[in-house]
Amino acid sequence: MPGSTISEAFVEQFKSNVYHLSQQRGSRLGMCVRVESLIGNVHNFERLGAVVAQQKTTRHSDTPILDAPHSRRRVTPQDWEWGDLVDREDKLRLIINPESEYAIAGANSLGRAKDDLIIDAFIGDATAGDGSAVVFPGSQQVTTTGGWTLEKMLEGQAILNANEVPDEDRYYSYGSAQLTEILSDTETTSADFNTVRLLMAGQIATFLGFTWVRSERHALVTGTPNRRSTIQWYKQSMGMAINQDMFARIAERADKSFAWQVYCRLTLNATRIEEEGVVEVLCDET
Repeated sequence: MPGSTISEAFVEQFKSNVYHLSQQRGSRLGMCVRVESLIGNVHNFERLGAVVAQQKTTRHSDTPILDAPHSRRRVTPQDWEWGDLVDREDKLRLIINPESEYAIAGANSLGRAKDDLIIDAFIGDATAGDGSAVVFPGSQQVTTTGGWTLEKMLEGQAILNANEVPDEDRYYSYGSAQLTEILSDTETTSADFNTVRLLMAGQIATFLGFTWVRSERHALVTGTPNRRSTIQWYKQSMGMAINQDMFARIAERADKSFAWQVYCRLTLNATRIEEEGVVEVLCDET
């Protein structure tokens, strides 16, 4: 690679590789939420509420004007960065390899940032269109003491069903501690036990109408007892607004002994669009 010139094609190849990896390897939750493009400093997810139909009682009656309740959820983008220095030019040539340590490290770092934003948005305060905070309601929580049980899963599912959340595109995020616990639960039937084992082995992806997504990034809330959230949600109830999905640069740094700097950035944020489609199932954890 002559001189200090990095071609645009080289940078674009690195950008493409990191983007691909961040979708497939780095982020586990990014594909499980509604995604919209963000232009400007603020993005609004539009919400349209239910209306009651009006009965037609006479011929040629006036067309009813039914004002559907309209509201918004607001989200402000955040910048997330990753960078590293490469001392040797021969290593720089390897960066365009999608299996390179630099592409993988960058993708995984940015993917974790995506997941953390989504996890925070599950039960954190959302922002209404007027800027006011929307608190996650207790009616969307399963707070029964004890660990992760089939009974708790079904209780959360019942909340979604009562809210008339569509049956498709439902997801369930859980941690490995909860999975270990349910496999050790003597009250789990043999059929359910075998199903969970197949899930753990990656041979099936769905159970109880949910696509299961393991994440080790749900925070453990210490106390008596310690508790960790597992989350059930409908895809359209969670949103991610993306201003710039991937920005990449590779440049020589005179202030770092002319080492090459590899840099990439995302500009995005996540929010809860509607409370009815998200359920927190709290689990005790030792």
